[in-house]
This record gives sequence, C-alpha cells and structure tokens, in this order.
Amino acid sequence: MADKDWVSGWVVQYRSGFYTIETRRGRYTCRLRGRLKRGAGPDLITIGDQVKISAFEDGTGAIEAILPRRNTLVRLSPSPRGDEVQALLANPDQIALVFACKHPDPHLRMLDRFLVICEKQGLPALIVANKIDLLPLEQAHALFSPYPPLGYPVIYTSAHTGLGIPELHTHLKNKITGLIGPSGVGKTSLLNTLQPGLGLEVRSISEGGQRGLHTTVMRAMFPLDAGGYVADLPGLRSVGLWDIQPEELDGYFPELRPLVAHCQYSDCTHREEPGCAVQQAVQNGQVSPARYDSYLRLRAGEEEQNERTN
Repeated sequence: MADKDWVSGWVVQYRSGFYTIETRRGRYTCRLRGRLKRGAGPDLITIGDQVKISAFEDGTGAIEAILPRRNTLVRLSPSPRGDEVQALLANPDQIALVFACKHPDPHLRMLDRFLVICEKQGLPALIVANKIDLLPLEQAHALFSPYPPLGYPVIYTSAHTGLGIPELHTHLKNKITGLIGPSGVGKTSLLNTLQPGLGLEVRSISEGGQRGLHTTVMRAMFPLDAGGYVADLPGLRSVGLWDIQPEELDGYFPELRPLVAHCQYSDCTHREEPGCAVQQAVQNGQVSPARYDSYLRLRAGEEEQNERTN
C-alpha cells in the first residue's frame, strides 16, 4: 500500500502489542510495523500519538508511521536494563489534577509535586477540587487559594449536586486531558456525572490493567460526547522529580522564579541565607507558606514516594 493510501488517526488504546486507532473511517486494531520497533525504547508510541496506518477491510491494520509529538507526559520506569523514560500520554492539551475538598482531605504537597512535574514537562495544569458539597465554599476557596494567582485554574465540582460540572465540561471540550488524582477523590462519580457510564468504563479498563500488571499493560483514552478525550492515568507512584536537580527546582514554582535573581547569593538554597528574596517574600505574604514548605520538602527529597495515586 502506497504512502498516499495511508489513513491518519490517533492511538486511543493499547494492550499487549495491539493498538486501537481512531480514524475518520472508524476504529482499527493495529500492530506496529517491525521496522519501527528496531532500536526503539518504551517511549516509542503511546496513547495520544498521531499515526498513519494501512487500514484493511476486516477492521485491522498496521501502523506505518508515528508523527512527531507536541509534548508528552513521561515517567521513569524500571526495567532489566535500568530505569528508562516511558511515555504515558502523547500530545495532551492539559493535565487535570483531581483532589477532594474533604474525605479525604486534600494532600496539597502531592498536588504541588504534580504541578512541578507539569511545569517541567511543559504541560498546562488544571486543578479540579471535587466533593465541594462536603465543605463550605469559603473554606474550599481558602484551601486552594494559592493556585489561581499562579495561573492554575481551579474548578470546584460536586458529582452529588452537579456544581461546577458545566464549567468542567467547557474546560475538557475538544481537548486531550490526562486525569490524575489520589484514591478516594471521587473520579469515577465525577466522570459518570460528566458523561453517564464513562467513569465505570474507565474503572473497568484501569482495574483490568492492574490485575494483569505483570503480564499486560493497558492504557486508554475515552471519547467525550461533546468532543475531546479523557485519559485516566492510574498508579503514578513512580512519576517523581527524577530529572530535576535541587538547584533548579525553584524554576518550576511560578511564584519563586522571578525572585531568585534578587537573592544575595547566586547559589541560595532559600533556607537560611541572609538576603534571600524568597524568604523575604514569604514573610511579606507574597508567597504562600504552604507552597514554600512544599518547595523545601521537595528540594530535600521528601516526595512521599510510597503514596500511590489511582
């Protein structure tokens, strides 16, 4: 089949060497051409990748080419050859970080860690503060108040009352969104409220992938009726700050970036040095003490590595 006969599409699901490709003609189950695999690592292809395929009448096909990515959410994955960079989601328009306002209480240091990862990888971040019906709105706003001034939108939602769902719909429409959040924050209920049945479908795929973790890897993006895709990204314990040096960490905190040049010492750690512009900004109320604490803990390597999101 000549190049001009190839069909363009998106990788929307992967399992055990088979890729589901969404095209204008419908979906095809494809394998990757052997010539593309030679010398390739685990980040060669993933959900969200744009590809060109040879499409056959029986609904199968072959992936002939993988197009360059705009961006990628990656993690460090252990392998027999040592740690390798693994692509989790290609071409995301944004990452939605879902945390509950209560039950469980929001773990904001975990949120800060994921925001640093998004900053490092050049991915726009959206914060979804779910279960707003369990907490007075004023208290919820106070909890998440440091983030909107930094350019991180916060949407307050409730699957129980429907509050914030239209706004969330607007943010997800016609975009590829990676969904991340700790256990118990109500992601399934939230997705079911956004689109009936979607949360249950996501859970079915995720649980199937977890059961077969040692033999099968399964990832999927789910289409939204209003347009766009949601990619649930469970089990991201190993997404850490593995490629960030302590001395560059302040560059991934938007409120600290402009202050660093005004510190008395060029190698300032922003802990105890005299003439530190960051410490002064914290004392003046320009920088949130909680965010400053997150920065210090992350710089010290206190990443809560044992916590797992799902």
